[in-house]
Amino acid sequence: MDFLPPRLARDLPSVGPNTRFLLAQPFLADTATALERRSAQWLSAPFPLGVEGTTLWLQAAAREWNVPDERFRAVTAPGIERARQAVSRHRFQLAGKRIFLFPDSQLEVPLARFLARELGMVPVEVGTPYLHRKHLAAELALLPAGTQLSEGQDVERQLDRCREAKPDLVVCGLGLANPLEAEGMTTKWSIELVFTPIQGYEQVGDLAELFARPLVRRTRLAV
Repeated sequence: MDFLPPRLARDLPSVGPNTRFLLAQPFLADTATALERRSAQWLSAPFPLGVEGTTLWLQAAAREWNVPDERFRAVTAPGIERARQAVSRHRFQLAGKRIFLFPDSQLEVPLARFLARELGMVPVEVGTPYLHRKHLAAELALLPAGTQLSEGQDVERQLDRCREAKPDLVVCGLGLANPLEAEGMTTKWSIELVFTPIQGYEQVGDLAELFARPLVRRTRLAV
């Protein structure tokens, strides 16, 4: 098993017809295209965000290499249990809260799936700068029925919809965060989600906390 990018440029793996690959991020469409031009085959799976996403991502690889389901469950069970316990510590703060995601990083769809299915949040609108329907097919199938999606940047209209919806939490870029905070909204900087390790079982608790923290801060600042 190899990972891209490697620690050293000279350690690039060989890629050919017998190569199978999974995407760890939804903004790797160009990487996927380059690998497929070398006859590598992409394995469809949700992205490894949250307990569910990580399990299904690993399962896609396990099934490709004919790992027995019983063996897979035994190996992943400890990680799943730790991750579920980590998520449970934040669910009471987030369950039922309405969230609006502005388009920024292409992480929005898998994040919305994680927040809705594992933390009980309600996605009001899930914006993404680009919706790669092939790579996100497994994610889209897991979103709550009726989830409103928007693709591309139409900031003024998105702001109008956000203000009308009055969500409990808004995920957006730095340019929108301060003005929305001044209007009384609670925001989460999307840039943190790009530079913070959030994939895999061991990061699930940290990922959930990133969304709980702004709401806790707002509660502590309330007069």
